[in-house]
Amino acid sequence: MTLMQAFDRLLAALVLALAAGSIAARDRFLAIAIVIAFSLNVALIWTRLGALDVALAEAAIGAGIVGCLLLSGWRAPSPGATSDRAVRDD
Repeated sequence: MTLMQAFDRLLAALVLALAAGSIAARDRFLAIAIVIAFSLNVALIWTRLGALDVALAEAAIGAGIVGCLLLSGWRAPSPGATSDRAVRDD
């Protein structure tokens, strides 16, 4: 086995581990971080396959835009949550 074949196997194992980790994560922030890492790993796989345009799109859209949207949704309050500034009728 050559060094590049070992690297390809490592990438394949890493993408499977990240996919399982994103499903099994109990913390939302951890799951989002794993999804971003998954997307960057897939971009690296596309680069390894020689599809540089697809790799760039995966990194920009998958890791960049989707990661920012997931993180902004993580910080947003849930619809039923009350604000700390709400006025109480005591």
